[in-house]
Formats: sequence, C-alpha cells, structure tokens
Amino acid sequence: MKNLSYRSICFCLLMIFHQAAAWAQQPPPPAATANVTGKWTLYCNDPNGTTSSKYLDLQQEGTNIKGHFKGPNQSGGVEGTINEQHLVVRTKTRNVLVFRGRVDGPRVDGVVQGNAFNGTFHDRGGTGSFQGLRTQQ
Repeated sequence: MKNLSYRSICFCLLMIFHQAAAWAQQPPPPAATANVTGKWTLYCNDPNGTTSSKYLDLQQEGTNIKGHFKGPNQSGGVEGTINEQHLVVRTKTRNVLVFRGRVDGPRVDGVVQGNAFNGTFHDRGGTGSFQGLRTQQ
C-alpha cells in the first residue's frame, strides 16, 4: 500500500513538471504591428554621395502598405509590408527604389506609433541610407 502511494505521488509530480516544461516552451505572443499611416519625409544620403529629400504618403491595412512616393526626379505609387517594426517599401517608378528599415516611436496600447523610420535604400546606383520623420498622420 505504501509503495502504491509513493508511486502515485511520484507520477503526479512527474506530470506537473512535464506540464510546466511544456508551458515554458511556448513562444511569446507576436508583437503588434507598428502604425505607419501618414506622410513621411526621408532625408537621404544617396549612393552617388549627394543628399536629397524624398517623400512617402503611406496607408496601412494590417501588414500591407500602399501609397505614393515623390522624389527629386520621379514620383509614383508604392507598395510594401510591415512586420512588427520592420518596414519595406518599394516604389512603382521608372527607377525602382526599395526602402528597408525600422520604425520607432512611442507605444499606445502596445502599438508603436511610428514617428521615425531609419534604414537603407537601394536603387540601380547602389545603396544609400536615410532618416525618416513622420510629418503628418
């Protein structure tokens, strides 16, 4: 009888530790996607060594981005995606530009209200860098 009780207690403890280990292995919940809707000014260090300002007007639906681009030499639509705080935007212009970077800003209810977008961009001339600021929501 004593042996059966000891085995039952050991079995229960084993099940508790097994369940605790399973809970510990659960991945963290995904972070909310940053809000990037609005007008952005990008201050760019262009691949050719010059500087320029470029403008994005973005609309966001979930993780999909669309909108308009205006640069010194061309303008057109944009499309892209956002994954948490990582934004990728591709222009629909004659010379395609691809902007990749991180959106930062204050959190409201767990959602980053992006007011800064910094990273790199690529065009047919090479890679440049930019610092972007949201000028209007």
